[in-house]
Amino acid sequence: METREETIPPNASASPLGVAHFSAIDVAPAKFVSLAAATGFSSVGLRLHPAFPGAPYYELPEGSDAARDVKARLDGEGISLYDIEFVVIGPHFDLIDLVSMLEAASALGARRLSVCGDDPDRGRLIANFAALCDLAATFGMGVDLENMGWRTVASFHDSLSIVQGSSRDNAGALVDALHFFRNGGQAKDVLAAPQGMVRSIQLCDARGPAPITADQKVSEARTGRFAPGLGELPVASLMRVLPAGAAVSVEVPIHSSQAPEEHLRHLHDAARALAG
Repeated sequence: METREETIPPNASASPLGVAHFSAIDVAPAKFVSLAAATGFSSVGLRLHPAFPGAPYYELPEGSDAARDVKARLDGEGISLYDIEFVVIGPHFDLIDLVSMLEAASALGARRLSVCGDDPDRGRLIANFAALCDLAATFGMGVDLENMGWRTVASFHDSLSIVQGSSRDNAGALVDALHFFRNGGQAKDVLAAPQGMVRSIQLCDARGPAPITADQKVSEARTGRFAPGLGELPVASLMRVLPAGAAVSVEVPIHSSQAPEEHLRHLHDAARALAG
């Protein structure tokens, strides 16, 4: 197993940096692209599928006016669409429900799809994850499995195990700083992961003791995040073990009193300061 020297890359502060749509989810995709570019980001993620029933998301059917507007913004601003989200692979998961979304995302240039696993039947979960990877591959995309403490796939080791079990070349384990550290992860785990397993890293921070109940974990994930480096998680340690070629983005939901552009600029500047 290959390892990487545990030092911050000399060009870390100049490396491409993305921002997740969840950071300002009330901003429609086209405007979000423009705001991300204006505040210094090189790529965006877009929420094209509901993370849970009733959650906000945006549909961008291929060929629609909305999709053309987003593509024009991406091209005009010189910014790329890195990933789309968010799919829950549960007991009643059905690939057919995702075909049109993947078609639309591929037309916009998306490279990855972010998902979580919440099916207690491990065999079925692995099979469905593998099938989704196969479907995504037909659109030139990969799939990243994110661990969450209240889901079946709760820890980074859980997500790595499912990814490895799928045996799909386009599969990866997503490292979200909050979920990663709050559920037992350490930077050395990223360092030790097989090459190519970690392709996407999302930065944020948190303060105070780790939540215990599922409801507390959900609440922190949705409303308790801080800009990277402004909390108590060892987020800087992730910057020391970045896998070669891994995409780095920031995901911190906005507070209601903030202007979206101000918030995104704050996230960009905090992440750059963390990278040194």
